[in-house]
Amino acid sequence: MTRPVPLLIVLLLAMLPLSLLAGRVWLDPASTPNAVIILAELRFPRTLLAVTIGMGLGAAGAAMQGYLRNPLADPGLFGIAPGAALGAVFSLWLGPAEFPFMLPLFALLGAGGAMALLALIAGRTGGIALFTLAGMMIASLAGALTSLVISLAPNAFATSEIITWLMGALTDRGWSDVWIAAPLTFGGLALLHIAGRGLDALTLGEAAARSLGADPVRLQWLLIAGVGLTVGGAVAVAGIIGFVGLIVPHLVRPLTDRQPSSLMIPSALAGGLLVLIADSLCRILPIVTELRLGIALSLIGAPFFLWLLLRMRRGLA
Repeated sequence: MTRPVPLLIVLLLAMLPLSLLAGRVWLDPASTPNAVIILAELRFPRTLLAVTIGMGLGAAGAAMQGYLRNPLADPGLFGIAPGAALGAVFSLWLGPAEFPFMLPLFALLGAGGAMALLALIAGRTGGIALFTLAGMMIASLAGALTSLVISLAPNAFATSEIITWLMGALTDRGWSDVWIAAPLTFGGLALLHIAGRGLDALTLGEAAARSLGADPVRLQWLLIAGVGLTVGGAVAVAGIIGFVGLIVPHLVRPLTDRQPSSLMIPSALAGGLLVLIADSLCRILPIVTELRLGIALSLIGAPFFLWLLLRMRRGLA
């Protein structure tokens, strides 16, 4: 067990009860009417969903940074999150989102389509450069198509619904969303864990990794599937939640031996903790409507990204 894991577990366990009680009105289990129902049906699934989504995004970010050997890499670079968002937007545009489970299903179909296209373009060569360019192309195409769908929305209400969903949030989420996200996320985490040793070998360079027995094509498939499941599951139930995969690997990397395999679990725990704290803050802020989680994390992530760029610039000077 790597050094930061026990500390992160303690912090996460300490934050869980605070998240259950936090809200526009703080919950007092002893005096609040229907406190048990509120906890069981509203607060508890939302808390579990925040931790689950954060774990998936954090681990996906660590895996991507290890694979691309770029500390600025983010899971959105694969094009899977924009693909999932495009699928969800189609469901809102065409109308199936009105029926239960259809919006998450369309989002997962979009993520699956992006995964298939990424594998088709770059999955047979094992080349990192082609893989990166393919991901960027898919992300750009999915973003353009999403903008097109928004511009063709039949009415202002549909446009507002699409834009609001794209902002990302855990508001009004319940157990059905947990049952969708949890299997996908933990399945993806298992695949990323399997890829860990290959990512460690890749830090020595592609030629050295091959000489150590790492199979670049197999490693790519594991990453495509692992990131696809974690990111696709998150977008399917919560919309676009950005910057988690960028921020948390940097926060925990100094506490590890900096190998991708030892960074994966700490990043997952730190991601769960970050999303849980951010979601709790969104609930307690004294504003008219609840701040969207995606906006809150962007407000945190954009300055963090700028700080990383400035630090890298000083290092190159």
